[in-house]
Amino acid sequence: MKKITITFVSALLIVFASCKETKKGEESTSVDASTEAVETFSLVQDSTKVSFTAYKTTEKLPVGGMFKKINFRKTNSGATAMEALNGTEFSIPVSSLFTNDPTGTRDPKLLEFFFGVMKDTELISGVFKVEGDKSSIDVSLNGEIQNIPLAYEMNGDDRITFTGTMDLANWNAMDAVASINKACEVLHTGKDGVSKTWSEVAVKAEVLFTK
Repeated sequence: MKKITITFVSALLIVFASCKETKKGEESTSVDASTEAVETFSLVQDSTKVSFTAYKTTEKLPVGGMFKKINFRKTNSGATAMEALNGTEFSIPVSSLFTNDPTGTRDPKLLEFFFGVMKDTELISGVFKVEGDKSSIDVSLNGEIQNIPLAYEMNGDDRITFTGTMDLANWNAMDAVASINKACEVLHTGKDGVSKTWSEVAVKAEVLFTK
């Protein structure tokens, strides 16, 4: 009788232990699922390209250029590329201006007669803003801060192209526009004999993200 009782108790202990281990395994599977890593997007800083198109003559002929360097003071990460971009702060050294002018005279003129007559022209700085499906940048130039609404195009889920238009009058920079027009008077004269430099400048930024 003692032998049978001991065997019965042992069997119960084995079954109980087996059930307990199974429950522990189920709990651990649940914890692993809940702590699974969430994919996030981050800006690839050295891949960002910033370019612009200015206009001359009454026919509004385009003159393209770019800035070869952009610095980021604050970057974020997010569940989407746009979320990661929101609040990103940047600055662009004006000295990194490049217009690919074969004569080599345009860049020095822009630095001296355009940027050189503005306030605080060492850097152009700004902040990206994203609100719902709308995006824009607050740009600091000539001692003024103004907003530029941006249109954007997604290329996959990790590359975005932004485009917008700034009117230099909003940054009180018409003296700079007049200055560069005078310095380039002949080059900015069209078929009608009128020399004109437009205050409108189209801007473009290409941004890459990693995840």
